Amino acid sequence: MTERGSYDPETHQVMTFHDAVPAFLDGTDTPRAYLERCLEVIADKEPAIQAFVSTNLDGARKAADASSARYKSGGPLSGIDGLPIGVKDLLETKDMPTQMGCDAFIGNFPKRDNAAVWALREAGAVVLCKTVTAELGGSTPGGPTVNPFNADCTPGGSSSGSGAAIGAGMLPAAIGTQVGGSIIRPAAYCANIALKPTQGGINRGERQATSMSTHGVHAGSIEDMWRTAIEIAKRAGGDRGCLGLFGPDAPPAAYKPERLIVLEGDGWAVTDDSSKSGFETLLEKLCATGVEILRRGDHPYVDALERSVEGAGEVCGSITGWENRWAQRNMVNEHPNGISERLKLRLAKAEAMTPDDYRAMLQRREAAQRCHESVAPFADAVIGFSCPGPAPLWLGDIPGEPQAPRPTGDAICNTPSSMLFAPVVTMPLLAVNGMPVGVQVMGQQHSDARMTAIARWILETLTPVVVN
Repeated sequence: MTERGSYDPETHQVMTFHDAVPAFLDGTDTPRAYLERCLEVIADKEPAIQAFVSTNLDGARKAADASSARYKSGGPLSGIDGLPIGVKDLLETKDMPTQMGCDAFIGNFPKRDNAAVWALREAGAVVLCKTVTAELGGSTPGGPTVNPFNADCTPGGSSSGSGAAIGAGMLPAAIGTQVGGSIIRPAAYCANIALKPTQGGINRGERQATSMSTHGVHAGSIEDMWRTAIEIAKRAGGDRGCLGLFGPDAPPAAYKPERLIVLEGDGWAVTDDSSKSGFETLLEKLCATGVEILRRGDHPYVDALERSVEGAGEVCGSITGWENRWAQRNMVNEHPNGISERLKLRLAKAEAMTPDDYRAMLQRREAAQRCHESVAPFADAVIGFSCPGPAPLWLGDIPGEPQAPRPTGDAICNTPSSMLFAPVVTMPLLAVNGMPVGVQVMGQQHSDARMTAIARWILETLTPVVVN
């Protein structure tokens, strides 16, 4: 167990935006004043957290002034008009560099917007900063970002800056991306609420190289999370060939589930006993409200689902490695000193694959998705850990010793939902030794709004479980 952290769910303060909007509308507050309050918090906390790669203060202030004028005239563009937001530094922005946590891309400044960033600006959001990402969205930390509740622990990855910025209360929302566990895991380690949508739910723009990558939203509240995601999707749609995220403009009303399936997956075996104890207490609280819980052994389809996601990490890693290998091979050839040794090792593993290996992994993914579909008549959602316990220590690789295999934490609890193309909402429902541990609800494809509604009900009904 790591040294105790500072997280206390009773006293933890997050930054929210939706509750400030009524004052914008009646003229007692403005988006510009809100932005300045946000910047005061950033000035206080960012030197320690180091969540940002770059900021555009002049551009943000101009955007906030324009938003203030729209509210004054009674014409805000959307429910997130004036929302200060961070963008993971994998996504292109016309006014800030896109360096992707990678030495090979230092100084890269394409001066164009990713589809989601364009949509945010169209909705009136204030694009304030780029948040730190692990190298090329992989596992090598791409910056010095620390966990807001224990500086010796990882904030998670690859959306490390987005998760830490929300956890530290510096922003009301931030954009992350996920292939295996890069939205949900850092959100879980940093006490965020976050949505990893149905595969293809939010248009990835230029970032469409892999079949499992998704854009998602970190936030301090369900309301800000949903409004941000849906306003992007309303304008940019989903990925090519995908239906895209859909649902109401306003956050879905809380919905009490009748039955939930506990999915243990491979993560259960590596999760610490304190976290498991807290999770069991949480399940008892759910049962006390009348929610029925199904687990292994309760139904053959649940058992089949558990078996189908065994080795999900291997499936996700192999498929993504194969799909990335052409681009990464070129990077290694062009910038041999600008790519980490950890990435080179991953590339070598992918280069050893054959087309038949790739096809086999795709078949495993498709079979798992069919198993997931089969449980739809039996439960409203799946519930489980968002991470295998509190964020682990990360003080850097030790020279002369083998590199840490998972320096940003283990995605073992996240790869099943990525493999299943399923929407997930994570919630800060456990505190273990002063560190947040997330719990997630996962639904069938295109049930994003329903998962948001269930998460909202859980957050409004249950208090977080504290395990010391």
